[in-house]
Amino acid sequence: MSKQELSPELFRVIDANLNRLKEGIRVVEDILRYRDNNKELSSKLKLLRHKAKIQETNELLKYRDSVNDVLRSTIKSELNRTDINSIILANFKRAQESSRVLEELYKLNSAEYSENFKYIRYELYALEKEVFLED
Repeated sequence: MSKQELSPELFRVIDANLNRLKEGIRVVEDILRYRDNNKELSSKLKLLRHKAKIQETNELLKYRDSVNDVLRSTIKSELNRTDINSIILANFKRAQESSRVLEELYKLNSAEYSENFKYIRYELYALEKEVFLED
């Protein structure tokens, strides 16, 4: 399979999803770290967050256009969290979905990046199960 160059629009998608992935992981990581004092799980999440990177950071910044994001406004369902577990669950899902988007897009350009984001996604599935079955 030949490597396809990524367009500015795809770099925007990558930028948004890379940020979303790391932010989602960070929310769960911090809750497990500071609320639960769970060194093992928060450390695993921290390692995953650090794996969520690419070399082309200049391209991400160059094509970022968060000011003109057509879905920038918060929707009502995003404000509806019933408890801390709903926050943890929402952020696991956010991170899993974002890693899937990155995995798919990088199938066009980099098998190495694609496999990395697939690995992150499956680790997030396992950690989500561990967090919610631990209670």
